[in-house]
Amino acid sequence: MKKNVLLTLIAVAMMPLSTGCSNQEEKTKNAAPMSVRSEVVHPSSDIDTKSYIGIVEEESAISVGFTGSGTISKVCVSEGEMVRKGQLIAEIDKTQAENMLIAAKAQMEQAGDAYKRLKQLHDNNSLPEMEWVEVQSKVQQAEASLEMAKKSLADCSIYAPENGIIGKGVMNVGEVVLPALPVAKILVINHVKVRASIPEKEIAGITSASSSKITLDALAGQTFEGGKIEKCIDANNSTHTYDIKVNVKNSERQLLPGMVAHVQIHHATQHEVITVPITSVRKNANGEYFVWTNKGGKAHRATVTTGDATGNRIVVLTGLQQGDVVITEGYQKLSEGMEVI
Repeated sequence: MKKNVLLTLIAVAMMPLSTGCSNQEEKTKNAAPMSVRSEVVHPSSDIDTKSYIGIVEEESAISVGFTGSGTISKVCVSEGEMVRKGQLIAEIDKTQAENMLIAAKAQMEQAGDAYKRLKQLHDNNSLPEMEWVEVQSKVQQAEASLEMAKKSLADCSIYAPENGIIGKGVMNVGEVVLPALPVAKILVINHVKVRASIPEKEIAGITSASSSKITLDALAGQTFEGGKIEKCIDANNSTHTYDIKVNVKNSERQLLPGMVAHVQIHHATQHEVITVPITSVRKNANGEYFVWTNKGGKAHRATVTTGDATGNRIVVLTGLQQGDVVITEGYQKLSEGMEVI
């Protein structure tokens, strides 16, 4: 009996052993193809996109005021109001100007009447030349006084020189104004400029033609295309940054001065680089980075070295080349050699 048991144990011991690797290979071979998403590697030189915080500024600011002094009698606008070119902004008391105009008209009538009467004498050679010159001079003086009086009356009102929005600091009725003292400021916003501060190590990568996008939380995340970029040459000594201004079309006047904007700018690069989605880069037990690739319908690991991250993508320095197919979704359950579709 003992002999039979011993022979049985020896026979079992001599049977071929199945390894974990062979079982895994068999499972991989018989597993149904895994459904994945992928992208073909294409080197690109336009991947370096950086984000900054900016502030919307008006294209220009026009201060409007009276050429003479007086007391404000009417203000027709308020802060934040949209105005159109030629719209009445404010008026000062017109009493003195109106009286000057009445006096000038009377003087003009008197001078004109004298001119008509004496002209007949002059035409008949009955008027000394000196008196005729004096009459003509009085008519010219009266005409000049009338024009000045008309202008003084017109200057009692100021109008918007351009379409825009009224800024801060509007004066009130009853205040006394002096010549050239600003009564209101009109912010021209048909085009606006978004000012942002750029670190000195990144300013060289921005040119006047760099493409950009402007996004504003105040407008529900609406995005605008940026135009020409202006670079300021004076650095901020405390933050070591340079200011830039991105020109943006604002025909509907949605962007208002003071709004906070997110500025995305594509930096110029000197050479083409390969990028993949950050989420597709994995890390193995040895601390090495890799991505899953699709080669002939089968999944294979490709060890890679990575560079800077840009947005949701990362630069791959080595391990991939143009034309490789990188698996970007569905890689979580992949194993080497597994069929993928």
